[in-house]
Amino acid sequence: MALSGIKVIEFAGLAPGPFAGLVLADNGADVIRIDRLASSSTDILCRGKRSLAVNPKIAGGRDILKRLVASADVLIDPFRPGVMEKLGLGPGVFLGQDGINKGLIYARLAGFPRNGSHKDMAGHDINYLALSGVLSMLPGTTEKPAFPLNLLADFAGGGLVCALGILLALIERGKTGLGQVVDTDMVSGARYVSSFPLLLSLLPTSSFGSSRGENLLDGGSPFYNIYTCKDGKWMSVGCLEPQFFASFLGTLLQCLPAQFGLECGWRPTIDSHTRREEWPRLKEFLTKAFLTQTRDYWAQKFHGTDGCALPVLDVAEAATLDSSGSVVPRPHPKISEASLEVLDNGLHILTPGGDDELVLKEIGISEDEWRQLIADGAMRDERERSKL
Repeated sequence: MALSGIKVIEFAGLAPGPFAGLVLADNGADVIRIDRLASSSTDILCRGKRSLAVNPKIAGGRDILKRLVASADVLIDPFRPGVMEKLGLGPGVFLGQDGINKGLIYARLAGFPRNGSHKDMAGHDINYLALSGVLSMLPGTTEKPAFPLNLLADFAGGGLVCALGILLALIERGKTGLGQVVDTDMVSGARYVSSFPLLLSLLPTSSFGSSRGENLLDGGSPFYNIYTCKDGKWMSVGCLEPQFFASFLGTLLQCLPAQFGLECGWRPTIDSHTRREEWPRLKEFLTKAFLTQTRDYWAQKFHGTDGCALPVLDVAEAATLDSSGSVVPRPHPKISEASLEVLDNGLHILTPGGDDELVLKEIGISEDEWRQLIADGAMRDERERSKL
């Protein structure tokens, strides 16, 4: 696998940090998650990882972590600015003039820009998205925008961008032999992955120039929208280009009675696509049309066409399109020459400290040293806990 032989130390955090580690683990990296003592975990992004539970606030625990990171290729720091420095594990310890691992890629993943006025504040995806400028452009109502779960800032602009930064830094290390700090913040990351709409909004003739719900991609266009069907399920329609709209409209009208139309008798034509003044009537017509049949009826009628109309599937239905048939998303993209391990389709929960013994042996910690760490409160004996 592409990252075989790469050792990653991931300090336990919430969604974006674990996702960055998951991307690396799925591609062969040996990812060790650092957990707190006596902690439980609901982290479901831990496939292929191991866990070491240690208290870095105790000297022995901190020394263990230094020793572990000294032999690593990557460190993922998911904390607010300054936390790792207070623990004595900041970048300078490893990459400074007297650093103990000058080849380390030190990846810092924060919510807000590290030098901005919000850097010490708590926040979540919705807050980072709010400061990015992107949330103000998203669909919703005329009163307020709607947010897309916690996908855009946490995962796209956070975890995935962080993983990209790590890979770029590893490539650069191959040229220079030196590690470096990779700074990712989710406000900036969300802005970067949203470059298209943000840049488009700057154009005088932008399709994002009107109020929310009146633009091409934010629900204002009747041919880029979601429609409810007779059974309460939905169809997505995305026929932006004229030729695709023509295919869509042709298929739709063939499925409707000849007399079907609005109360005024209006029916759309191919020209309705470019006549913005007809969009309100077109949306009303499409709303009424899709309600005449079930989602699966429309899916079958549009299947194989260029009408850009497809059913909105639920989680279980979408899994049937995956070659694995599993609801668990598979690693992506597929790389033709890379060997991917066969992953099981189960949901993984990693027990904090479940790999203490093996990880400590790998860095040369003896049984006596481990016992001393336990006595000092730097670690717990997970073997004894497992017997309970």
